[in-house]
Amino acid sequence: MDESKMEESDFDYSELVIVPLSSEIQIETVKVGATRSEGGTRSRSILMGGSRSMPFHDSRTPLRNPIIAFDVFDIPISLPRPIKEHYSDVLENPAEWAKRCVEKFGADMVTIHLISTDPSIKDTSAREAAKVVEEVLQAISVPIIIGGSGNPQKDTEVLEKAAEVAEGERVVINSANLNSDYRRIAKACISYGHVVLSWTQLNLNDQIRLNRFLFQQGIGRNDLLMDPTTAPLGYGFEYTFSIMERIRIAALQGEEDLQMPVVSGTTNSWGAREAWMKSSPFPEENWGDISIRGNLWEAITAFCLFLAGCDLFMMMCPTSISYFRDMVKSLLTMKDTQNALKWVGGLI
Repeated sequence: MDESKMEESDFDYSELVIVPLSSEIQIETVKVGATRSEGGTRSRSILMGGSRSMPFHDSRTPLRNPIIAFDVFDIPISLPRPIKEHYSDVLENPAEWAKRCVEKFGADMVTIHLISTDPSIKDTSAREAAKVVEEVLQAISVPIIIGGSGNPQKDTEVLEKAAEVAEGERVVINSANLNSDYRRIAKACISYGHVVLSWTQLNLNDQIRLNRFLFQQGIGRNDLLMDPTTAPLGYGFEYTFSIMERIRIAALQGEEDLQMPVVSGTTNSWGAREAWMKSSPFPEENWGDISIRGNLWEAITAFCLFLAGCDLFMMMCPTSISYFRDMVKSLLTMKDTQNALKWVGGLI
């Protein structure tokens, strides 16, 4: 039959089932956040993982909505206007910034980035950074992720202290990587009951290697998340998609060292010049309205990685997150598809 002549009535979507790679294998589940009954103070815990197939490839495996962590920084940073307009009055106060994310925008989680600890920025001490973590924990009740500055030497000290003050809350420590003293970070996570984020740079073999190192240090299979790095849309994104997809397929084919939930630092999307520049540097190119361009850049990056099997998204712009949630809702419910197409058409 000529596909161009097929009508929607020719398909029975309710009977469309694609057999998973293995019905006996599933991604490990990881719980983040501890409630009062579990020794913490969070209002709820969040469970991620548990997939038995690639997204939408097996109707017997219900899809969960993606978990979204809003990014917050411990000092004011330069932000594109579409983001800054939501937070301009709270940039000096990370606890209030986090509170805004939860109470106004419905954040599932919050990531507090302790970037001021970088020796090249403010060289804030680990003890001072830990106070910020305590303030954020007191201001909000959702689970949190704690990130450093990216300086491998300083981050080890900072994350150890942050893990200590967050004892019992089962936070995510971001991150252990091959350039850091992952042994000390693993020890801190074990000592204080946290989840470790295993971060590599777009290399599947490195991800396997680092995960094995962390397991050897005593990290449990239900205490590890993976971040294989998110390159921005148009700047290596296709390689990110390929790596995440390969990780998930390898896990479902039996690679035990990759059978953990995957995390995306989707905020990296704002590093693409098309996301934040007012106009193209090339007169012959029209990049469109800056007020929606960056939002779409982040939302579409998240949506594509959701299809690759990503479980947790660290994002920044509330509008981008709203777009992403709407896209996923339309795909999960398979309803109002014509309206969804009109919606996308209206944006572009």
